[in-house]
Amino acid sequence: MDVKRVIEQINDEVYEVVSNFVTLKKAGINYKACCPFHNEKTASFSVNPAKGIFKCFGCDKGGNAIEFIKEHENVEFKEAVEIGAKLLNLNFEWKKSTNWDEAKFKHEESL
Repeated sequence: MDVKRVIEQINDEVYEVVSNFVTLKKAGINYKACCPFHNEKTASFSVNPAKGIFKCFGCDKGGNAIEFIKEHENVEFKEAVEIGAKLLNLNFEWKKSTNWDEAKFKHEESL
């Protein structure tokens, strides 16, 4: 599978990815939990599968599924993609001749 497609699929499955690390509870169209990035007693962490994002309204962390993996596992982009692919049983290989550039991908994605 193409690396770009793997990244898109991981980000499309934000609920599946985050739920591997955090117990999420349905709250309307979103899912809520206590934030895994800081201590709290009331749930301020939210996952919106329709938008493909997570957001904590307590510590202000947010982003897509790969950003969640990077933050939660304290890894770089490439390793986060590998973790996400493994969680979703997606097979791919990095091209040996290509040095994957996160900034380039984000730029292309924004276009």
